[in-house]
Formats: sequence, structure tokens, C-alpha cells
Amino acid sequence: MAIGLTPFRHRRSRGLARASLIGLWLLTAVVSLLALNGESRSLLLRAGTPDAWIVPVIVAGAALDLVLGLAMWRWHRRWVYLSAGLAMLGMTVVGTVMLPDLWMDPLGRLSKNLPIAALLWLLHEDAPA
Repeated sequence: MAIGLTPFRHRRSRGLARASLIGLWLLTAVVSLLALNGESRSLLLRAGTPDAWIVPVIVAGAALDLVLGLAMWRWHRRWVYLSAGLAMLGMTVVGTVMLPDLWMDPLGRLSKNLPIAALLWLLHEDAPA
């Protein structure tokens, strides 16, 4: 590796990690709202969620994803990554309690949160207070 390139590569890698998480949160918000009667509804029904709660739960989750995605886009601050990590941890715990078999999903519905947590940690460490 050439001398002097490490800081540039570091910034570029962190920027790519940040952009990917912003895209993930914003896309999740949009997809959740576009597919109100899709997979999210099926999962919530399977978990025993009352029918009257399903749309409000999906909309609340989409709103949280939207707020987190926009916050990451706007601010590169530790509180943003901490908030996203806590929200992800909360959703992971709820998903694990309600439908533990999601850990065995081949598309990684819950297991994908492990590398997301790692990226959030790296960005948290990199961000100014």
C-alpha cells in the first residue's frame, strides 16, 4: 500500500458504509409502506399480532426507518448511529421473541443485523460526538 493513501481509503470506505446504511433504512421504509399487505403483514399475523394493530405497527416501523435513514443522511454523529443500533437491537429482540425461526431464514431476516451492527459500530467510532 502506498504511503499516504490510508486516510483517503478510510474516508472512502466509511462513506460507502454510511451510504449503504442510509440506502438500507430508506429503502426499507419505502418497501414497508408499498407492501402493507405483503410479507410484513404475514409475519405479524403469524406472530399473533391482532389484525387491528398490523397496519399501525408497519407504518410506525416504516416511519422509524425513514427517520433513521434521513438522520444518517443529514448528520454523521455518534447519537445517530447509537439510535439506529438501539432501534435495530429492539427490532431484533422483538423478532426473536415473536418468531425465533427468522434466525434460520436463508435470506437473513435477522442474521443480516449482525453485519449491520458492525457497520454501525465502525461509523459510531468514526463520527464526532
